[in-house]
Amino acid sequence: MKKHVFIAAFALLAGAASAQFQANPQLGLTYQDLTHDADANVEFRSNIGWQLGVDFRIGNKAYIQPGVFFGRNVTAVKTTFNDSVLAEGDLMRTNLRLKLLGGYRIVDSYQFDLRFFLGPTYDVLLSVDDRDDRIGWNKGDFNKGSFNVDAGLGFDMGMFTLEPSVSFGLSRVFSDNLRVKDIGSRYLTYGLTVGLNFGDDDRRD
Repeated sequence: MKKHVFIAAFALLAGAASAQFQANPQLGLTYQDLTHDADANVEFRSNIGWQLGVDFRIGNKAYIQPGVFFGRNVTAVKTTFNDSVLAEGDLMRTNLRLKLLGGYRIVDSYQFDLRFFLGPTYDVLLSVDDRDDRIGWNKGDFNKGSFNVDAGLGFDMGMFTLEPSVSFGLSRVFSDNLRVKDIGSRYLTYGLTVGLNFGDDDRRD
């Protein structure tokens, strides 16, 4: 049994040693919306936020892409009653995003790579700010975390990388607190990052 475990571990180490490895620090913009809900008294509108972090690509033509990002997302919120506006303002959420994506290099050349990636992510909610205290919601009104499915394209040109992406929220945005428990909205986030490639990007399968 120990022999088999040793052989399996050696094979994994050998595969990791022969695989391409890159580290990719990035920064960019987010554009986050909340999906429409049956509660007609609440309206959401996307606004621009920001993100920064690093991911790693391990593999050759096909690869895995773990990463961690810190972000600040903004959504405009308006609550109404009988066509009268009760409150209107911006909600800002700070989160830590953990990624475990898989990708494939559609174009894999010396000067240019085109990649597609897809996989799960998880957002850890760190804080919620109600700008100007107009809405009245706080961190306790939101779920502490959100599972998502992310997809996107990557463009690599030498040391530089560009990634447009979209993230579909699978978890409810709001908690079970009485004033928000009937709002079933989920996050829908568009992102665009630019960054640098560090590591071996010239190996081939």
